[in-house]
Amino acid sequence: MNDVFLTKEGYQKIQEELNNLYKEKQEINQEIQETREQGDLRENAGYQYAKEKQLKILRRISELETMIRKARIVNENEINKDEIRMGAKIKIMDLKSGDEKNYCIVSVAESDPLNGKISINSPLAQGLLGAKIDEIRKISLPNGEKEFKILSIEY
Repeated sequence: MNDVFLTKEGYQKIQEELNNLYKEKQEINQEIQETREQGDLRENAGYQYAKEKQLKILRRISELETMIRKARIVNENEINKDEIRMGAKIKIMDLKSGDEKNYCIVSVAESDPLNGKISINSPLAQGLLGAKIDEIRKISLPNGEKEFKILSIEY
């Protein structure tokens, strides 16, 4: 796995999730211990469920620990704040429809399109990288080519 570029907020979110998973791991370990004490494990649905849940938690912990180990925090002081880069909060306008949208350009790990956080690897973000306020960009998206005007950039 290559470096994982994260915003400070994204790194904190991953660390928080990891801490919560450590707590869940302790709870599930206790649950497994209690179900073991109930006797025959082959027919114990509670034990089987707990073991599956434990496996999911352990996998996610491993993913997050790897992400944190490979994390590179984007230093906002080193970014040219006149143009769109990772961590930028932007407002763009679709020139055809006139619709205005707000997005934050984040890492793949932080991506949450339903909440306006788009991955730096997405076609839209790739087409916007390096753009400045009032610049117009023609971007090829999965649903066709569109033109956007950059209305604002904040960090």
